[in-house]
Amino acid sequence: MKNTRITLIALTGVIAGSILYACQSKASEPVKKPNILFCLADDATWKHMSAYGTDWIATPAFDKVADQGLLFSNTYTPNAKCGPSRSIILTGRNTWQLEEAANHLAYFPTKFKTYHEALAEQGYHVGYTGKGWAPGTALNADGSKRELLVKAYNSIKTKAPTTGISNNDYLANFKRFLEEKTSDAPFCFWYGGHEPHRDYEYGTGVRLGNKTLAQLDSVFPYWPQSEVVKNDVLDYAYELEYFDKQLGGMLALLEERGELEHTIIVVTSDNGMPFPRVKGQSYEHSNHLPLAIMWKNGIKHPGRTITDYVSFADFAATFLDVTGYQAEDLGMHPVQGKSLAPIFNSDKEDVIAPEQDYVLLGQERHDVGRPNDVGYPIRGIVKDGFLYLLNYENDRWPAGNPETGYTNTDGSPTKTEILELNRSGENHSYWDLNFGKHPKEELFQLSTDENCLHNLAEHNDFQTIKGDLKQLLESELKAQKDPRMFGNGAVFDNYPPDRNAGFYERYMNGETVKAGWINPSDFEKRQD
Repeated sequence: MKNTRITLIALTGVIAGSILYACQSKASEPVKKPNILFCLADDATWKHMSAYGTDWIATPAFDKVADQGLLFSNTYTPNAKCGPSRSIILTGRNTWQLEEAANHLAYFPTKFKTYHEALAEQGYHVGYTGKGWAPGTALNADGSKRELLVKAYNSIKTKAPTTGISNNDYLANFKRFLEEKTSDAPFCFWYGGHEPHRDYEYGTGVRLGNKTLAQLDSVFPYWPQSEVVKNDVLDYAYELEYFDKQLGGMLALLEERGELEHTIIVVTSDNGMPFPRVKGQSYEHSNHLPLAIMWKNGIKHPGRTITDYVSFADFAATFLDVTGYQAEDLGMHPVQGKSLAPIFNSDKEDVIAPEQDYVLLGQERHDVGRPNDVGYPIRGIVKDGFLYLLNYENDRWPAGNPETGYTNTDGSPTKTEILELNRSGENHSYWDLNFGKHPKEELFQLSTDENCLHNLAEHNDFQTIKGDLKQLLESELKAQKDPRMFGNGAVFDNYPPDRNAGFYERYMNGETVKAGWINPSDFEKRQD
């Protein structure tokens, strides 16, 4: 009996020692840093992912990320144009904190390091496919070309279903990127789809996408409710589904390689759809964007819908947080955004961090087309379901000058339809909404007016709300050292574009083809 007790005690000691050793060994092992897959559609408005309830677009891959992760319903880019929006993502800083990179077609300042560059220096395998930071020019201090996303994987091509869709084989290039990775290195990859950026082949939504005009009861009310416009919207839908199909292939590849659980997957878009009054403006459909995040090893209680306000400046802050780095330690400028990690670790739905109850918006110069290539400066704030906008130079044309063809609105059948209705005198209201000048201040109650058609800025009942929003906006911008808060807003107009410098003057001198009221590019080839 005594020997049995001694044996049991000894055995217990061995087991306990083994457990302690195992725990110590596990604790001493370095924690595997997560992979990062950032997926960015080019020009897609938030509500058009099917996870948000749109039934004429099918995005099963986005929906899978949302179902197995988190679906965010209040995500905003501060600047609804490709180049500036991507600058914000890569640096975690707002437009007004990025000097030249506040503008579209900009020179990216050498002083700002991207999180891609920083993680590459820490041993991450880093690269991208498709559209990275663009359009613009990035140079090193010695004048050599600088790749803000470190290394491009774009060499493998495929046969695209339409001439408007890129021939980049996104999935094959992602696979090549993964094959080049050493077995123990974490990766950081950017899938920058060129879709649904224009141009489109007119009628492909119906012809190739198995869609019908009857699926669209209506389009946004600031456009004509015509077959031309509905076809244009369905063509956009077809390209957005193409982007989602590539995402689905990437998810399957990660699962096949055993990397899915260790990868934080972020899916969003850089700005709203490439249509009048959306892309390049600062309204709800311009800046409010889709967002789903999946991270099987890092998100507790997946399947939640989050209503916290999220800014694009938060992405870099989140990636640095979950990888265990501080921006300053990596040689980056301080990030302005807030990490989303507390949301990942929560078990709550809807509002997780009630103190983060607003986002700031702002734009400077987008596509050139005004005298001296000046921009259309705006600052704004979204809070408590209201959107407040302050238009600093509202004597300028917000979508670009008429004589240069409103160059801050992409050419499209929808744009042409609106301009032709106005030119013929048949309907001026659509032109006013899409191309007309704006008042100094705009205030919209988004819960009842997501189309931003009813300006409440001069309404007596909303003066307190407007005043509170303006005060908060300007105090935050001052704290972030926005040059416009200190009488130096003209600095943004004085930064030269990376190309097309003097575009307006060359256009007016006849050095480029005059388009007048309608751009030739507005007419996409129709299949009828």
